[in-house]
Amino acid sequence: MESFSPPANDVESPFSEAHESRWKLISIVASVMLGMLLSSLDQTIVGTAMPRVIADLNGLEHYAWVFTAYMLASTVSVPIYGKLSDIYGRRPFYVLGMAIFLVGSALSGMAQTMPQLILFRGIQGLGAGAMMPIAMAIIGDVFPPSERGKWQGLLMSVFGLTTIVGPTLGGWLTDNWGWRWVFYVNMPVGAIAIIVAALALPRQVSKRAHTIDYYGAAALVAGTVPLLLGFSWAGTEYAWTSPQIIGLLAFAVIMLTAFVFIETKAAEPIISPHLFRNQIFTVSSLATFLTAAGMFGATLYLPLFIQGVLGKSATSSGAVLTPMMLGFIVSSIVAGQIMSRTGHYKFLALGGFAVGTIGMVLLAIMPADVTSGVVVRNMIILGLGIGVSMSLFTIIVQNAFPFRQLGEVTASLTFFRSIGGTIGAALFGTVMTNRFHASFNASLSPEVRAVIPEDQLSQLGNPQVLLSEQTTTNLRQLFDSVGANGNDLFNQFMLTVRDSLSASIGDLFMVGAVAMAVALVSVIFLEEIPLRSSFSEDVVATTGEAVAGASPEMPSSLAGGQNTPINRDSDPLVQRPVPGARD
Repeated sequence: MESFSPPANDVESPFSEAHESRWKLISIVASVMLGMLLSSLDQTIVGTAMPRVIADLNGLEHYAWVFTAYMLASTVSVPIYGKLSDIYGRRPFYVLGMAIFLVGSALSGMAQTMPQLILFRGIQGLGAGAMMPIAMAIIGDVFPPSERGKWQGLLMSVFGLTTIVGPTLGGWLTDNWGWRWVFYVNMPVGAIAIIVAALALPRQVSKRAHTIDYYGAAALVAGTVPLLLGFSWAGTEYAWTSPQIIGLLAFAVIMLTAFVFIETKAAEPIISPHLFRNQIFTVSSLATFLTAAGMFGATLYLPLFIQGVLGKSATSSGAVLTPMMLGFIVSSIVAGQIMSRTGHYKFLALGGFAVGTIGMVLLAIMPADVTSGVVVRNMIILGLGIGVSMSLFTIIVQNAFPFRQLGEVTASLTFFRSIGGTIGAALFGTVMTNRFHASFNASLSPEVRAVIPEDQLSQLGNPQVLLSEQTTTNLRQLFDSVGANGNDLFNQFMLTVRDSLSASIGDLFMVGAVAMAVALVSVIFLEEIPLRSSFSEDVVATTGEAVAGASPEMPSSLAGGQNTPINRDSDPLVQRPVPGARD
């Protein structure tokens, strides 16, 4: 195991001692991977069991809330946990997050009504909000930026792997042990993760008084919750122009504006507005936001294309996304290794978005009669592009800020990724719905319209007829009642639905291609600074300024144009070389 130089004593990492023991280092990485596994697996395993849950608890009208409650709680808590972990250490909040998550899992498994399940899923989300960003921050604590690529890529591959395995495992547990075990299965994994984390992660005691930004936290929650609800409900529960959606989004804008104002005055803000003065953070946040939107669109609507348009009956929903996620895993690991070996990241970001854009375009132009082989090829290309982008920017941002802000910037990036996924999914859904109905109404022949009563046309004219055997059977009986040409009219109707669905999903992917292309253009302006090869080269930066020189050899052009000399002996943020440390 390679040894790395610890930070200087002024801002010494509590993880410096990990490099004194190979097993200590392995146990820390294992605790991080277990936490990531616990968090990401739950996001994919629950969906397969939901039809059985609905049948048991009788709450179809609350179906979406099972996911919305989890998403709301996890998203709004991410930046709060990140900031607190910077102040008081990673260990207590990482362990606390897993403990809250397990409590929520146990309660979810015991839920007797849908409102109870929704509440308990919210508790799960509060725990999950700590696990993923702090896991990434811990990797940043343990390894210098030049070494983080290989480990961050490995962590993101865990996310990709659970996307493949989760739905299949959820289906197996539901069929053999019952849906409650979808939640109970978290208990043994979580217990091991908590024990390993408690033993492996070092303690950290704050050496100075801190100010908790309570008002900022309250404003962030008050602004983010209606924002996410507005985009989650728009186009499904309510129309985009409905008073409910407009009211939610307007209130969100007011509260988030208040949040920005509060943060400019706070002594220790949760998400400092000054972070956006750093060009690297701004570009990375935009690119991450757009990547998440594209990825969520692909994962939500690719199964619908494959099963609805191509008529494939996947044995599990996980099998549908396997090609894309395999590409995701491979590119995450390879990109991390390349970045660690070369010390450069901009060409990887540009290449990732270029490949991702090509993948989206290829998916967008697929005809309704496309072969399965072409679909798999396009999915792999998209996965290769997104995998690079998803694992890269955490390291880029961590490298651009001083060690004391590691948790804050990591959690902030995760926060914008979650927001991007939610908004992207809502916008993509609106594009698909509007385009489908426009194409369907324009293509449906008068002969077919004459068969279906007007009051039933809106119900039957949706992609569900391609997926539900019962609906298809009822529809066939309706057309058979018109006489000899009933079968031909039925086939015409089904072809119209299929072609309309294909066109609408194609438009959706074209929107995703535009998002990826915008991200590609934004990355052109991404500043590239050297990845620090040891903690003793920790960056000298202040929030609101571009990255300052990290070592005496770094030219002023990399210091964001700062010409003021730095007193390296008196500045507490400057990392002084450790005798005998490896560069």
